[in-house]
Amino acid sequence: MDITFNNDPKLSILFPFIYFAWQDDVLTSKEIRIISDFIGSQDWLTKAEKDFLKSKINTASPPARSELFHWKEKINAAMENNKPSNLTELGILIANSEREAIKNEDIESLAVAFAGLESGLGIMSREVISGFRQKRDTITNKYRTAESFNVAKMTALLDGSQSEIINKVKAIIGSAEFKLDIPTDTQEYREKVFQWSEILAENGLGSYAYPKAQGGKDDILGYFSIMETLSYHDLSLVIKFGVQFGLWGMSILSLGTEKHYKKYLRDAGTLELPGCFAMTETHHGSNVKGIETTATYNHADRSFTIHTPVKYARKEYIGNAANHGEMATVFAKLIIDGKDYGVNAFIVPIRDKEKQTVPGVTIEDCGHKMGLNGVDNGIIYFDNVVVPYENMLDRFAQVNEAGEFESPIPSDNRRFFTMLGTLVGGRIGIPRSALAAGKTGLAIAIKYGDKRRQFGPEGGSEVPILNYRMHQQRLMPYLANAYALHFGLQYLTKRFVDRTEDEMQEIEALAAGMKAYTTWNTRDTLQECREACGGKGYLSENRIDDLKNDTEIYTTFEGDNTVLMQLTGKNRLGEFRKEFGEMNVSTIFNYVLDQAKTAVTEKNPFATRNTDEAHLKSREFHLSAFKYREKEIVTSAARRFKRLVDDGLDAFDAANVMHPHMIQIAGSYLDRVILEQFQTQLDIVQDEGLKEVLEKLYHLFALNKISEHKAFYLEQGYMEGSKTKAIRKLVSQLCWEIRQDAVPLVDAFNIPESCLAPIVTNKKGEA
Repeated sequence: MDITFNNDPKLSILFPFIYFAWQDDVLTSKEIRIISDFIGSQDWLTKAEKDFLKSKINTASPPARSELFHWKEKINAAMENNKPSNLTELGILIANSEREAIKNEDIESLAVAFAGLESGLGIMSREVISGFRQKRDTITNKYRTAESFNVAKMTALLDGSQSEIINKVKAIIGSAEFKLDIPTDTQEYREKVFQWSEILAENGLGSYAYPKAQGGKDDILGYFSIMETLSYHDLSLVIKFGVQFGLWGMSILSLGTEKHYKKYLRDAGTLELPGCFAMTETHHGSNVKGIETTATYNHADRSFTIHTPVKYARKEYIGNAANHGEMATVFAKLIIDGKDYGVNAFIVPIRDKEKQTVPGVTIEDCGHKMGLNGVDNGIIYFDNVVVPYENMLDRFAQVNEAGEFESPIPSDNRRFFTMLGTLVGGRIGIPRSALAAGKTGLAIAIKYGDKRRQFGPEGGSEVPILNYRMHQQRLMPYLANAYALHFGLQYLTKRFVDRTEDEMQEIEALAAGMKAYTTWNTRDTLQECREACGGKGYLSENRIDDLKNDTEIYTTFEGDNTVLMQLTGKNRLGEFRKEFGEMNVSTIFNYVLDQAKTAVTEKNPFATRNTDEAHLKSREFHLSAFKYREKEIVTSAARRFKRLVDDGLDAFDAANVMHPHMIQIAGSYLDRVILEQFQTQLDIVQDEGLKEVLEKLYHLFALNKISEHKAFYLEQGYMEGSKTKAIRKLVSQLCWEIRQDAVPLVDAFNIPESCLAPIVTNKKGEA
């Protein structure tokens, strides 16, 4: 009689082992050897039984799929009402399932023998048993999106007082005319963007920030909201909008006077007069003070001659220049009688109404770019172009009738930076635009992750990929960042709108830092979103490629991010040195006392090791940790800079050595400001549902930032390893908790469906 598992049930004790070995469809030579040696060593098996069992581990004749399925059914049946702790117990259950094949007195000796087999195969019994167990539902499998708060109320909270203009813009970009059908031909794409810009101007959006006398609403808050909301749509349109109505129009408003407003602003706001903002030069980039274009004053007819003295003093990367611009605000060094009076701004014609370049102006096309190809960037050269006296934007500097330079601001340095204050608006608009692009990427990736299913428990359905802890830890911190930065940028915008002259230096530094901080965050967010969507994220139709490529330049225009962070760091270091320099004996004593209190209250063994969840989630702990890092970094920077200079190093060289330190100063300062604004927002929110989910996001933002900088806290003795480990675990748990709210949280951005992607709108293909 042929031996089978049915007529010789005691052999079934090896079912789980053989099934485990074949489970991944690959039986390794090591597994064959171990199982074969084990079978051969068992005295309770006959030679025929041993040969039969060895035939089941023959790679030349593997078991059929139907046989493996039959084995799995036997395993499932044995486990249905039992909880074996290892594979040996499971095998005995299978062997004895129909009749007693293995007697009780033999079980103990078999268990010892089979334990050696499990060890040889490297089996962790609990894990393998768990894999075998029938699982219709698991914690991971069952976790689902649940709307724990009112999405409409969250949208209202985010939009605030700007909801009316935001909804107006969303209605426009959601219309058929704004269908996101981007032409592949560059010139066609540029014309499409220009047409969209005309529609926005017709709807009064272009002149929104201009005075009412020039057709505007005198509403700079509204202008920023328009620019941010447009960023859910096409970013070339956003930049075209920003160049035309922001940089070109606002340079006239900020640097000009009433005569310029009357002559240019209305036409700039309606797009009757397309213009450019020509500051950047090829060889000088962010160094505006170093530009070489000249504006020479002519006494005879009170005019100015605009000239590019050398090839690389050309104006480069100028938006609106390659195709559409007719005028440009040109930044040039004012020369009177051979003397350089520094950088000033002039309105210079570059094309006529027929779009022909005017005499003395040469324009080249920058060509195809990594992104933003709907924007016509160009290079401009000036060859002794004469403009009338009225074309000098003279709010901060003038040439009087005697041909002498005058200014209400006597300091050349202060005048220069006051003039550059016109860039602050751009450094608010760009991060808000970047944040909207990041929100769009998050909405696509999170909604897709909620729908896309892959893998799952044995016997159960596949699991939404958003349920996987690693997937959550890739996306949820960026979702928390999006909310934190939303509140941080609202704070910056309000400070800019309500600014006083005394605050401008601090606001400029904050705007510079927030621009860098936010655009870097968007870059990283979109990369993670692309990867989180797998191959679908690589398809152009799903938008992440355009969002990534278009925002890439955000990290270097309106100021290179690294340079801007150094500017912010320098400001903070200057404020610290000024504060310390003004200290008298009493305030120095209080400062030292404050440092000592920090050491006692925050660096004592209990505090450095405290892993209590209530403590880790406390706002006081977060703010203290953020402030400590900021103060420690700026203090050490001040000491280091002084030591370098005291040792004889030139101040410029010392500053160069300090550049990496300055970036850390800026980062710690911005982290603290954003944290404080999130805390302020939590204090304002009254709705319990909103407050609860926002607190989770806040905790994730705060603890994830602390975790990112754990090396600093460990080096300083501010925390011990047990505490940073507990924080890491809590970050993971918060990501898990926020997952069920993640889809409603991105729904609260209220992004028009037309601006999302087919993988989440079900308009094409399957998830």
